[in-house]
Amino acid sequence: MTATDEGWVRSIMMMADEDLMRKQVEETHASDSRELEVEPLLNLVEDILVRATTDVDTDLAPVLLEKALTGGEAHETTLSILQVVAHFPWDAKPVLTLAAFAFNYGQFWLLNQVYSSNQLAKPIAILKQLPVTMESMGALESRLDKLNSLIQAMLEVTGFLADLKELSSAFGSKEVPALSAAMAPVPVVVYWTIRSAVSCASQITNFTSFSHEYITSATGAQELSTLDHKLKSINEHFPKQIIICHRLVRVQGDAVATERFDEAMRIDNMKILKFLIYPKDDILPLVDGTTEKRVNIEVLKGKKVWLLISELDISQHELSILKQIHSESKLHETTNEIHQHEMVWIPMVDHSVQWTKQKQKQFEVHQSMMPWYTVCHPRLISKVAIQFVEEKWHFRNKPILVVLDQHGKVVCPNAIHMMWIWGSIAFPFTKLREEDLWKEQTWTLELLVTANDQTILNWIRDGKYIFLYGGDDIEWLRKFTVEARQVAQGARIPLEMVYVGKSIKREQAQHVITTINNEKLSHTWQDPTMVWLFWTRLESMLFSKIQLGKVDEHNPMMQQIKRLLSFDKAGGWAMLSRGSTITMDGHGTTVLPALLEYDLWKENVATKGYGMAFKEHHDKIQDSMHLCCRLDLQSTVGEIPASMRCPDCQSLMEELTTFFCRHDEEVPRISE
Repeated sequence: MTATDEGWVRSIMMMADEDLMRKQVEETHASDSRELEVEPLLNLVEDILVRATTDVDTDLAPVLLEKALTGGEAHETTLSILQVVAHFPWDAKPVLTLAAFAFNYGQFWLLNQVYSSNQLAKPIAILKQLPVTMESMGALESRLDKLNSLIQAMLEVTGFLADLKELSSAFGSKEVPALSAAMAPVPVVVYWTIRSAVSCASQITNFTSFSHEYITSATGAQELSTLDHKLKSINEHFPKQIIICHRLVRVQGDAVATERFDEAMRIDNMKILKFLIYPKDDILPLVDGTTEKRVNIEVLKGKKVWLLISELDISQHELSILKQIHSESKLHETTNEIHQHEMVWIPMVDHSVQWTKQKQKQFEVHQSMMPWYTVCHPRLISKVAIQFVEEKWHFRNKPILVVLDQHGKVVCPNAIHMMWIWGSIAFPFTKLREEDLWKEQTWTLELLVTANDQTILNWIRDGKYIFLYGGDDIEWLRKFTVEARQVAQGARIPLEMVYVGKSIKREQAQHVITTINNEKLSHTWQDPTMVWLFWTRLESMLFSKIQLGKVDEHNPMMQQIKRLLSFDKAGGWAMLSRGSTITMDGHGTTVLPALLEYDLWKENVATKGYGMAFKEHHDKIQDSMHLCCRLDLQSTVGEIPASMRCPDCQSLMEELTTFFCRHDEEVPRISE
């Protein structure tokens, strides 16, 4: 229970003689398991109180009005009513009371409405002294407004109590702290609801039994206002507790549904595939990418299926790499497993968005490029299936690849990350394979650049020093590359450099690549897919760890991944390796000064080597500046961790629209 909720409970219970009142209320409760269909009666009561056109018969009406007519004290009257409804559950008590009140309130307004037009109603109204009321309707307007406001508050409270009863039934005998917190003040809430009904009934009685002077006086108006304020205070807090409980019920229900679903899917994978793609047998819902012919979903029965789930704007970079991985993966299948792994594209399109010719063309272009199975039209994917994919598999905007075994069981909730990192080596793309690959992996330059750039692989084989660097400030890039070469010449070491661009602002980075090539500053990647893949793989390393629940592992690899992603968002940066061994990395504000101060550390090159001498001097500069990390994790990639530690100082990073470390006051911040 939060501090706010505790304060609310205390505010209800800490009134004059509240403890005594609560004890008296609880003593009236003697539930004998009898139940009442609360909802139909509550609907009828609402209908009467809102429109005052329908009667309801109940034995409580005489009890309630008799006490009011005889001037009974409100507290004693309330306890008397609680005695009458003692054997009913807490949620039923105020509903029965409101039914009794509605019976008389409905009669009152019904007679008022027909008083001037119905000859039978007129003498009855005279006997009930309604003419006085009729003549005073103008003066009663303010009192009636207070009465109507309190009636509405009573109905809301009663509705919340019914919701709590339903939630209690959903949890059964299970102990749920959130539900217990919501249920704790129920006896007191029931008391004040019934007490409010007594006050309202008393007002109606006074309208018909006293003089014009009484009707126009302030007697009773303050009590209505006080009770109205009390019930509205309750109504402000009940919804919060109910929402929390509903979420818990949904989680519990999802767990049960998932368990039953998994049991059903152990037979074969058709249940989930038909649910996701198309449940009926009246059409052929798939297109075979190799033959371009329509086929039945049964072609996937008993096979291990990779569900490629994306929007229509899946990029050419993604498609080209996926096609390569798909082709190579076929070679991993053994003789007994040929054609036992199939990929299916499930295009996700919002049903509320109009389907246009442009969208149709976009869909057909992507579909024609896919050598695997595709859904024949995005509209086949139902709203329910889309909601399931978003909630169960955390699909946002970026493509995911859900791996199902032959029974339809999910063996990896998103294999796209390991595909980008390791390609077809990650076959068969299960979570177990992902964990094994990380156990085998070391932090090397090959991991970052993959096997797609033979030039860099040759440098690694020759044991050269290699700077990977990035950013989009061309002036900083010029200074860095020129200074790095001069220092390398002074230290007499073989140095190569490669510009890897940026994860965002790709057009600007492409312009920088052109400039670097024209000025011959360093090696660059001419193919934009190479730049895209470098940053996508680096981000995938982080999200693969998040998916495995190991985002804050203290191994150096995890810290370096965070650092590089942080550098990319902050400006220029560089990483130094010798051969495959990565020596150091740093932000542009520390790397360039370290190179410019070569005279301060050049004597250490002979004894410690270029890499270690440079690292030690760089780290001194970095430590003096107290720079920490900032990570922009887009919500489009799926699950975002609740917390993350800074790789530099190990402090918990704060989350606004981005993760950033606030370890030192000098750390630049995003706007709050």
